[in-house]
Amino acid sequence: MAALAQGSVVAVIGSGAMGSGIAQVAAAAGYQVRLFDTRPEAVDKAIAEIGKVFGKLVEKGKISGDAAAEARSRLHAVAALEQVADAALVVEAIVENLDVKRALFGELEAIVADDAILATNTSSISVTAIAAKLRRPQRLVGMHFFNPVPLMALVEVISGLATDAGVAETVFDTAAAWGKNPVHAKSTPGFIVNRVARPYYAEGWRLLNEQAADAATIDAVMREAGGFRMGPFELMDLIGHDVNYSVTESVFRAYYNDPRFTPSVLQNELVNAGFLGRKSGRGVYAYGEGAVIPQPQAEAPLPKPEYVGFSQEPGDSSAIAAAIAERLKKHGVAVTPRKSAEGHRKHEAPAFHCNGAAIYLTDGRSATARARDDHHADTVVYDLAFDYANAPRIAVAKSDQCSKAAFNSAVAMFQAAGFAVTRLDDVPGLAVMRTVAMLANEAADAVNQGVCSPAGADIAMQKGVNYPRGPLAWADLVGVRHIAMVLEHLAQAYGEDRYRVSPLLRRKQQSGAKIHD
Repeated sequence: MAALAQGSVVAVIGSGAMGSGIAQVAAAAGYQVRLFDTRPEAVDKAIAEIGKVFGKLVEKGKISGDAAAEARSRLHAVAALEQVADAALVVEAIVENLDVKRALFGELEAIVADDAILATNTSSISVTAIAAKLRRPQRLVGMHFFNPVPLMALVEVISGLATDAGVAETVFDTAAAWGKNPVHAKSTPGFIVNRVARPYYAEGWRLLNEQAADAATIDAVMREAGGFRMGPFELMDLIGHDVNYSVTESVFRAYYNDPRFTPSVLQNELVNAGFLGRKSGRGVYAYGEGAVIPQPQAEAPLPKPEYVGFSQEPGDSSAIAAAIAERLKKHGVAVTPRKSAEGHRKHEAPAFHCNGAAIYLTDGRSATARARDDHHADTVVYDLAFDYANAPRIAVAKSDQCSKAAFNSAVAMFQAAGFAVTRLDDVPGLAVMRTVAMLANEAADAVNQGVCSPAGADIAMQKGVNYPRGPLAWADLVGVRHIAMVLEHLAQAYGEDRYRVSPLLRRKQQSGAKIHD
């Protein structure tokens, strides 16, 4: 199949933020746009605002004046649905209500040609259910844009049970022609992004609930170590806790109370209090005049250690440890290779040794549990980072048995490599590692259940929510075996089905293959 031809008529129903954004993108791509809303004045306002946007793009040198004028000329306000009869594609962007959407598409089906494509921008309602009452349900498809539409590249192209494959391909190719990154998805609760993203919020709430650190510290670790654009709490404050909690609760119910999607009691309390985030002036953080910006925790500077040893064993985490060793060397710290003790080999992984402290990448066990298993009291674990060569921060935790001197030596080692060191309480999996493991696990389940492809899952999370790396690509980089081990240890620590390993991850763990192989 191919994209709809330039010049084809695209009708957009609904002139709110999503509808006007879709209209802007379609017009800029060379399509004739008919914009309808039950409030005619809202359509006029939307078109005027789009014209201003085109003007600003001209001022910034992004498009020419002629291109802006031509794009603006392709926007047409219509006062009645009957005026979209010549549309090749109708995109609905109205209220998230199944009955209202069904009624609209029922009207549209009697107006447009039989070969016109009907698309819903729903973010949460079953595409199958929306299409179920239509005479020709095979021509309805999900076309889920992300806000703000002109800036966000992702479009989820969602097929319901009745959706014709050719219709989905045409919409996919048309979205690409509009400059978007489309991905195919099956109509299941949350589609790709709203499903796979849930652990980013859920693990943040669990860390806060277990007092691993305060919210500002967790956010800083996820940003500065994990490479995420925003930490979970500042992101939820931006989204609005009422909206974010509602989506989590909806996905939780839709999956019949699967514990992976369990909503947070802490977030429910914020919603009950009316602390909804930026829009209400208070959420996890306070906003407005006089609001204090909390600072993340970081360990006080310590003298550079005299000795750092490094035992590099074969394994998934060896490249990570090697990257830290290289960073230490670049900062003038001598790293001495050493062999691990034969008696402890079954517990060994690449480790740093500094004045008695054994320092490991977290494998999902707490440092305390690892110290017990390895019979080494002075054990410190460090967290995953997006880029160990350049990350400004790293999170660590010490075992309850660890001496202060040994922990300080571990902190000094990371500080000598140029990291700001944040101490988390000794929670299993720390912050970035457990979050990435859960994101990868959920993405793997989506692939395993035929919701999307591995590439589609990664593109969706990078283009839809600006993740620094696709979760499945991250699992491949860290090592699928290591990610599965982290999940296994989390499940053992909490005794919860929440951390069960996806069958796809388990299969790749057993075969030694990568997810993207």
